[in-house]
Amino acid sequence: MMYANQSLTNVSAEQQYQGLLERVFFSTLTTVPCCMFLIINGTMLYTLRSKPVFCETSRYILLYNLLFADTVQLALSQLLYILAFCRMKLTYPVCGILTLLADLTNEVSPLTLVVMSLERYVAVCFPLRHANIITTRNTGVAIIVVWAFSSLNVLIRVLLLLDFPFQDLESLQMKDFCSDISMYLGPMSDHYDKAYTCFLFVSAGVAVTSSYIGVMIAARSASTDKTSARKARNTLLLHMVQLGLSLSSTTYNPILIALSKTVSRIVFVRVQNVFYVCIFIFPRCLSALIYGIRDKTIRPVLVYHLCCRLKLSVNPAKD
Repeated sequence: MMYANQSLTNVSAEQQYQGLLERVFFSTLTTVPCCMFLIINGTMLYTLRSKPVFCETSRYILLYNLLFADTVQLALSQLLYILAFCRMKLTYPVCGILTLLADLTNEVSPLTLVVMSLERYVAVCFPLRHANIITTRNTGVAIIVVWAFSSLNVLIRVLLLLDFPFQDLESLQMKDFCSDISMYLGPMSDHYDKAYTCFLFVSAGVAVTSSYIGVMIAARSASTDKTSARKARNTLLLHMVQLGLSLSSTTYNPILIALSKTVSRIVFVRVQNVFYVCIFIFPRCLSALIYGIRDKTIRPVLVYHLCCRLKLSVNPAKD
């Protein structure tokens, strides 16, 4: 009997050790690239405010807004991941603030991509009116509308949360780790999230696809600048890929909810970690990489700042 108890103890200790190693592995797998891209994104944000041309051109202003939302979303997601890794359980108010901020920035990204796609559509299809339509002022108004619409979604989520009878709880301390799923405290929150996800996915997809088709049609016109149309078409293709990856995060919670009902908790945690890397971290890192490398105006300045202002073969762009 003593030998059997000792064997069970050894097996339990070994399982705990393997679980700890697995947690350390997954946390390293997510934290290291996340911190690296937070540095790159921060440098990119600084770059987009370092030259007048970036502050006065609509597409760079929109890019700054997209990158800012992605960076905040990446930081908040990683913070929640680290809290879960450390097994720290928050109170409902604190968790609610963090998740709602994450939801706000998560909605801003696809809507900003829609505005960026429309800007490219106007640039190709209405080149003579582009300067009058896409002004710095109009771009600022579009960004305000994007944040206002996203804030309205957050406000509705807050109202749904307030409908939950918190006074009936023994304590405001959460019994599970902080996440979007843990804040679905009633069926209405779940139904609203599904409806809003479908609306956002369909409307954003239609807007970007329509812009791409419009540019394709304009590219066949003899009066259209072929080089400009080709560049706009490639940019819109990148926007479509980014939009698909960004909107894939909206399917994160429904997939996890379905998996939690069919697989064991260990498998669920492993799948959740993989999805977190592929759906949350990877799309938020694309903007800096795509525009930082592809854009000839941004690239030399970004490299200059990333290399800590050392004298390299690549010189920064002049004002």
